[in-house]
Amino acid sequence: MTTPKTFSTRQIRQDFLDFFAGKGHTIVPSASLVPGNDPTLLFTNSGMVQFKDVFLGAEKRSYVRAADVQRCLRAGGKHNDLDSVGYTARHHTFFEMLGNWSFGDYFKKEAIAWAWELLTEVWKLPKERLLVTVYHTDDEAYDLWHDMIGLPPERIVRIGDNKGAPYASDNFWQMADTGPCGPCTEIFYDHGEHIAGGPPGSPDEDGDRYIEIWNNVFMQFDRQPDGTLVPLPAPCVDTGMGLERLAAVLQHVHTNYEIDLFQGLIRKAAELTGTTDLENKSLRVIADHIRACSFLIVDGVLPSNEGRGYVLRRIIRRALRHGWMLGVRQPFFHKMVGTLSELMGDAYPELPAARELVEKALKAEEERFAETLDSGMRIFDDVASRVVDGVIPGADAFRLYDTYGFPVDLTADIARERGLSVDMAGFEAAMEQQRETARAAGKFTSTTGLPADLVAQLSPTVFLGYDKLDAGGLQVVALLKDGRPVPAVQAGDDAVVILDSSPFYAESGGQVGDTGVLAEQGVQFDVADTLKFAGQFHGHVGRVAKGGLKVGDHVVASVDAARRASTILNHSATHLLHAALREVLGTHVQQKGSLVAPDRLRFDFSHFQPMTQAELAEVERRVNAQIRANSAAEVHHMGMQEALDFGAMALFGEKYGEQVRVLKMGDYSTELCGGTHVGRTGDIGLFKLVGESGVSAGVRRIEAVTGQGALDYVADEERRLAEAADLLGGNAGEVVDKIRALTDRQKKLERELETLKARAASSATSDLGGAAIDVGGIRVLASRLEGFDAKALRDAMDRLKQQLGDAVIVLAGTADGKAALVAGVNGAATGRVKAGELLSHVAGQIGGKGGGRPDLAQGGGEDGPALATALQGVPEWVRERIR
Repeated sequence: MTTPKTFSTRQIRQDFLDFFAGKGHTIVPSASLVPGNDPTLLFTNSGMVQFKDVFLGAEKRSYVRAADVQRCLRAGGKHNDLDSVGYTARHHTFFEMLGNWSFGDYFKKEAIAWAWELLTEVWKLPKERLLVTVYHTDDEAYDLWHDMIGLPPERIVRIGDNKGAPYASDNFWQMADTGPCGPCTEIFYDHGEHIAGGPPGSPDEDGDRYIEIWNNVFMQFDRQPDGTLVPLPAPCVDTGMGLERLAAVLQHVHTNYEIDLFQGLIRKAAELTGTTDLENKSLRVIADHIRACSFLIVDGVLPSNEGRGYVLRRIIRRALRHGWMLGVRQPFFHKMVGTLSELMGDAYPELPAARELVEKALKAEEERFAETLDSGMRIFDDVASRVVDGVIPGADAFRLYDTYGFPVDLTADIARERGLSVDMAGFEAAMEQQRETARAAGKFTSTTGLPADLVAQLSPTVFLGYDKLDAGGLQVVALLKDGRPVPAVQAGDDAVVILDSSPFYAESGGQVGDTGVLAEQGVQFDVADTLKFAGQFHGHVGRVAKGGLKVGDHVVASVDAARRASTILNHSATHLLHAALREVLGTHVQQKGSLVAPDRLRFDFSHFQPMTQAELAEVERRVNAQIRANSAAEVHHMGMQEALDFGAMALFGEKYGEQVRVLKMGDYSTELCGGTHVGRTGDIGLFKLVGESGVSAGVRRIEAVTGQGALDYVADEERRLAEAADLLGGNAGEVVDKIRALTDRQKKLERELETLKARAASSATSDLGGAAIDVGGIRVLASRLEGFDAKALRDAMDRLKQQLGDAVIVLAGTADGKAALVAGVNGAATGRVKAGELLSHVAGQIGGKGGGRPDLAQGGGEDGPALATALQGVPEWVRERIR
């Protein structure tokens, strides 16, 4: 018997691309995991995401056939729960999707024939091991599989609505509630009778015997709002094949974690964690998660507490928790990046290029996680101290898991050591609520704001604003009111106007949208903002001030010139700032976001520590040097690859077409940018930094002003300095020395005050000791001390314990209507009275709360008559406790 050939993951990728290149397909590079200009989708979760606007008719490409290997990420949603990763055969966060696409070119016949040819002739899969599904009404696809390919009827399963198939299921795909949709045909591989599971559509279809390896979607309908299906004029093909699943089949292994790529990562994880059992599920988790984390960082995401950064942080911490479960207490995860780069760097050269940044970001998060473990233990102690029924609430266990990275089994172990348990049902309820939130966040929806049929009818808005701020004869091609297309709007209506051409810049790339006026005889529409719809159409958002507008009308568009001019200065300055930051801090600096407004600019960038004053000064100096150089701002139009070869930088979160606009300012800055800019750098006038701060872990923010705004800022600073000098009784040059003298004198006075306070407290507490009464052989003291804060109370408590010996003491420090409470138990009284219970008793009477250890507790409440009553009752409370 001939041993079947084994294909490496590298070879499978290349075979796929070579095959479809030979069928006339343009090979398209993988898009970023962060969808460009699509706020409705957290991550690129399938191969079709980068082509979404093409399918919606809002974007045209120079080719009608494409193929790619797309990196994807799914970290939530149905069948993609993060906590399952590593424990199932084919479940991942990060995966690669092989796809071939037809945009109105070939259709079912070619897609099916080529799929069969690649699988059975190039990769030599046994034909008898392949089974297919078709939608139950798709006779065309059924006939192609039966008549053209020659599959017998028992290996073609009709799926959907229980018609023509023995079991009900689904085989129909649609992008959203309305719009492009169509039937699917899926190809399954049969692993054999020794694996449990039934064919698709059967009750046992969730077993592992029959594995889907390729899905072909035939988009041939446009679903209307009433649910009817209208045939598309140019049907499309959208296919997807999971590389990891296919590699498992072609390498003759059963689980994805057994393929060559994962085995290399698992061996490295075992080496770093000292684990000898290569079947350990924690090694699988670490191997999976290093891919997701590394590529997210490559694509501009850094750990944070919100959005994409929050998902990344959760994935990192899950990997670290599994390292912790393997006994690792030192940073190790970042050391996986080198191996990953060796295994995948040839397919994704951006990974080795960013290796240093990825390692640094992961190591910083590992160190932060070590700190959160300590913080988590303190939170656990606090939670445990408040438990009254011996059960840690599920919500608190989830908070420890979600915020501090505590796996629930760790929480349960610690609780068990202390005689407590965990409300697992409550924990699971909180987990399910988070899953629902993740599903909602990841739901795929259309971002056009326009119905698909309208989008398909419109041509992209022609932007005139690079050369002019006023233009006439512009046609109204669409109107939106309350988010819906309407034929006309009247005075007082809030609406969105879409024109065939416009000088108004639509918000993108950080630059705010233009404002101004659309007018014609007797008509005025005040534009408050300009937004971009589907990346193609400029929507003028505002209100009809007078008259009315209808589709087909022509208007004169006038942009607020002064506002645009100020915005231009700030936008061009961000390019110079970006270049200066990379020079001063290093090439790891990448733009993470920006705001370019008329009055200021804000620039977020990757960097792992606050900038020093010297670094800030140097960045400002370099930007102003480029302004004084007065270099020309040159605009070039070229293909994307040509632009990258030209040295242009692509920016985080932006989507670029095949043809791009490149802005070059001297030899200092070259970036892809569709925004509006100065003619020469000297037009900016002056650049002034006004602030630097942290946004999240690894992301810093600079705020600055330019032009007249910078001059006004400097003038205001000079005025403030002169005012300070006047208050200090000197001139501007003496301000620093005079402030230093003042602070030195203040510190001296503060030391003297602390000494006086300590003497007064010592005197007060020595007198207090005499007020203690004897209760069953224990000295009991409860007293109110005016003006004492919590620290002074603790100091007084220490002295009184030494003075009184076996004692129970409650001290209340009062100020501004509030009372700080400290309770202490000392000596022989310790085993008989608990300070925490005593403090809770007193605090409860004055509308407060508190707690602590058996020998010392703290709390607070309101000052008033109730406090005196509560303190008077302490001796009797103690008497009851020791009786």
